[in-house]
Amino acid sequence: MSHYEAPIREPLIIGHKTYHDITEDIARPIEERAGKLWWVSLYIALALFIYGFGCIAYTIGTGIGAWGLNRTINWGWDITNFVWWVGIGHAGTLISAVLLLFRQRWRMSVNRSAEAMTIFAVVQAAIFPVIHMGRVWVGYWVFPLPNQFGSLWTNFNSPLLWDVFAISTYFSVSTVFWFMGLIPDFAMIRDRAKTPWTRQIYTFLAFGWGGKAKHWQRFEELSLVLAGLATPLVFSVHTTVSFDFATSVIKGWHSTIYPPYFVAGAIFSGFAMVQTLLLIARKVCHLEEYITIYHIEIMNIVIILTGGMVTVAYGCEYFIAWYSGSRFEDFAYLTPGAATGPYWWAFWALISCNLIFPALFWFKKVRTNIIATFILALIINIGMWFERFDIIVINLSRDYLPSSWTMFMPSIIDVGVFLGTIGFFSVLFLLYARTFPVIAQAELKTILKMSGETYKAKEGDEHH
Repeated sequence: MSHYEAPIREPLIIGHKTYHDITEDIARPIEERAGKLWWVSLYIALALFIYGFGCIAYTIGTGIGAWGLNRTINWGWDITNFVWWVGIGHAGTLISAVLLLFRQRWRMSVNRSAEAMTIFAVVQAAIFPVIHMGRVWVGYWVFPLPNQFGSLWTNFNSPLLWDVFAISTYFSVSTVFWFMGLIPDFAMIRDRAKTPWTRQIYTFLAFGWGGKAKHWQRFEELSLVLAGLATPLVFSVHTTVSFDFATSVIKGWHSTIYPPYFVAGAIFSGFAMVQTLLLIARKVCHLEEYITIYHIEIMNIVIILTGGMVTVAYGCEYFIAWYSGSRFEDFAYLTPGAATGPYWWAFWALISCNLIFPALFWFKKVRTNIIATFILALIINIGMWFERFDIIVINLSRDYLPSSWTMFMPSIIDVGVFLGTIGFFSVLFLLYARTFPVIAQAELKTILKMSGETYKAKEGDEHH
């Protein structure tokens, strides 16, 4: 009975696949030579990465004055990007851990890439606080180590320090979870390797995996333990990031709605990025039979759900700012003042990208259309970037003293660092797609007899 699944459910593996077909299809992108499209993408990503690295080097050599910051807005483009990248890293662990605990079978085609995306996004996020220190070469002062000032201890009351603990824990658990899931697939590539060099590398990575019953038992037990550890992390990490704002006394920031609102927004943007990457991987790696329209539609439904939560939070923010009657709230983000003030364009970019365009997913024709999904996923990511920009820049641009009011404009260096992180992220993802299986083939085989098209067709005939 454990292999039974309702015949009315859409198959998760289409095409009349066998176990051998799954192995061949998933191993093909790793074993074959890379195509022209992959090389072109890699060169573009490398060019962006090198340019961004040059901008970071210039920032360290010249100072934070190279950015567009000023005395009023001392957080700007860089912290916007930090919060955006942390948010993107959220969906991976959610897909892997939470959906594993809820026994959702559709996650098996998308979890591997989502986990990889999480790790790569957190790496990009970590870059921004480090270079925002200004004097990176004395960065070790943030650790409780002896130094030339005697004993300099960190301030454990600071939410910025909570960030360090939350994000490093999240990164380490996500990395272990991702790598552990890869072990059976490394063994598969090891057994198929044609050169001694390839065999040696994947033998090392496979940790002696032999596919025995005892190995699978330990694998499944550890998966559940890690999923149990990772699930609270999904909610705690972006909650902690929101404390950077919520525990401050800056108007518009000291709000109790921030923690749940940040978590919903992070999952919203994270799923949009997973959707973007998977649609590209699906086409380039010819995985249409495993990442089906049904998978895309389910992920779009999650985007509708989290987008609805974000919309409610926007409504609360707008109402609170209006109802408080505080003149200082007039120019907080998501207020009438923000909608008509000097940053009106950022406000309306946020509203249109996060509220208006995603509402199209309510229509089945849109959420099952690949091109429409890809475009809307990109729009949501742009909108979520504007949300973080609005929270930081609009709130800081209007201080309590009108004499301190100022505008923020990013410099070329600001833009270059951001483009560099996008390039770095793309390089990591492209290399990952060429060296690691994009889909967990070992897990996928466990649902072939439940959700494979051939078996579901037989079940349907038997029931008729």
